[in-house]
Amino acid sequence: MITCAFENNNKAYLRHVTVNAIVTKNKKVLLGERGTLDGKPILESGKWALLGGFFGRDENLIQAVKREVLEESGWEIDELQLLRINDNPDRPKEDRQNVDIIFFAKAVKQIKSADEEVKKLQWFDLDKIPPRDQIAFDHGDDLELFMKYIKEKFPIPVLG
Repeated sequence: MITCAFENNNKAYLRHVTVNAIVTKNKKVLLGERGTLDGKPILESGKWALLGGFFGRDENLIQAVKREVLEESGWEIDELQLLRINDNPDRPKEDRQNVDIIFFAKAVKQIKSADEEVKKLQWFDLDKIPPRDQIAFDHGDDLELFMKYIKEKFPIPVLG
């Protein structure tokens, strides 16, 4: 939670905003195995996750998701589409109550290496993604929604 101080000196604990991307190329999706930060395991370390992270103070949504994907994978992305806004306050394995904004995008070009937050990158066929117990947080729900969208083309973004 973020501690915010208001003009009247009242304080409140507010939710974080995060962005994530389902990065695709040649009918495959790029997932990152969660690693470390400053040499210490991060939350859900060792599990596969979408690429993303916290929204920066002076960024818009597109800048944030492009930056996070580049930091965590080294890939530039394009053709972003908003898939879902997940505002569930009871997200699993998540004590900060992040509001997550999930995009899908095309991988364009890998221009650098991933940072330490991602131990390993791997491209998965959409029908061969890891089982739910090997996927961090509720990112399995987002992948399932994306696969359903590819088949059914329902209106997006999905809220909730």
